[in-house]
Amino acid sequence: MKIAVIGAGFTGLSAAHELVKQNHEVFVFEKDPQPGGLAIGYKEKNWSWSLEKHYHHWFTNDYSVLNLSREINFDVIIRRPKTSVYVKNKIYQLDSPITVLTFPLLSILERVRMSLIIAFLKFFPFWKILEKYKASVILSKLMGNNAYQMIWEPLFINKFGKYTDNISLAWFWARIKKRTPDLAYPKGGFLNFANKLVNEIENKNGSVLFETEILELKSGLKVKIKIKDKKGKITQGVFDKAIVTVPSFLFLSISPQLSSKYKNSLGKLKGLGATNLVLRLKKNFFEDNTYWLSVCDKTAPVMAIVEHTNLVDKKNYGNEHIVYLGNYKSFDDPYFSMSKEEMLKKFDPYLKKINPNYKKNIIDYELFKAPFAQPIIPINYSKILSSFKTPLKNVFLANIEQVYPWDRGTNYAVELGQKIAKIINVNENA
Repeated sequence: MKIAVIGAGFTGLSAAHELVKQNHEVFVFEKDPQPGGLAIGYKEKNWSWSLEKHYHHWFTNDYSVLNLSREINFDVIIRRPKTSVYVKNKIYQLDSPITVLTFPLLSILERVRMSLIIAFLKFFPFWKILEKYKASVILSKLMGNNAYQMIWEPLFINKFGKYTDNISLAWFWARIKKRTPDLAYPKGGFLNFANKLVNEIENKNGSVLFETEILELKSGLKVKIKIKDKKGKITQGVFDKAIVTVPSFLFLSISPQLSSKYKNSLGKLKGLGATNLVLRLKKNFFEDNTYWLSVCDKTAPVMAIVEHTNLVDKKNYGNEHIVYLGNYKSFDDPYFSMSKEEMLKKFDPYLKKINPNYKKNIIDYELFKAPFAQPIIPINYSKILSSFKTPLKNVFLANIEQVYPWDRGTNYAVELGQKIAKIINVNENA
């Protein structure tokens, strides 16, 4: 079959990789000049490794992507970094049963209670039972108001904003279930890994076309796609099947045949964009070698501070210390209209509370924005989750909104791509 894959993120690349192994004629179309989707990377002149515009890592139980890396002979590094929380103007390590049980701001009873709930969720296998409950209601009851309000409530508010009170307990379960103390990272960066996957696809006679925009998609006896190439030339491609891996709102914008009913159903799926201000520093930002700092403060201008080079050796970045300042926001939020200078000015007083001298060490900084990065998972999400099959004949939708009950991440993107490739192969043989 001749198959179009729209989007060269890891869902599209993994789907294409599976399909070319079955000798299908596969064409991947990507608007950006490089592969990777939300894990797209860039590289400064003095760096030997690329860096993601938005922070990424793998857990050691991310079996889909780790198995794929082994299949294509791609090296992965594994480290155990320090994860901490920022509570009442101080950093506390909080990444193991011992650090939870010794957390000084809670009573012994509260620590034990929180540890038991986390342990229960870690080993509880039945997520479907949990999705009808609101995380904010259940966690405050199970952990106690003090522990919830001190640690978890600020994290929910900083991440989900106005959606906080309707987030499903199943989403929280997934975050706890999949977390591992050791983290994995592709050698050379995610861009290097994505490019290796592109090469594997092309070596099996697949085509990956960059700076190529899909203007329109229509379905009849065949799938017809209007394509604009990097030179601005518009052509029409005819395919047996098409896989759309871009966010749902982009699928709606290129598919005029879709009914109002289907458009409304997809429109119920909400999401947040991401902003990341990336600092390049001469010295560490965190004196205690923290990799990931979750900011437990509802008034904070930043949600997470991630010192990438406390996971990946700074020698790969010209001995610079790389720090992400991340937030999830609605695309209409003022954060999306800020320049990098305006955003640093907004963050600066808060950052100085943690490291008063960080600004003296700035080499440079960049701001990256993505309009869709985090699906909103309300209660009973499975009832509004879209099907892989769309109303358009031979057109399939496979994007980040469908990795439920898991949260966003390249591992689930790979798993999703492999799943949709299998569905297409089954349909062909039916």
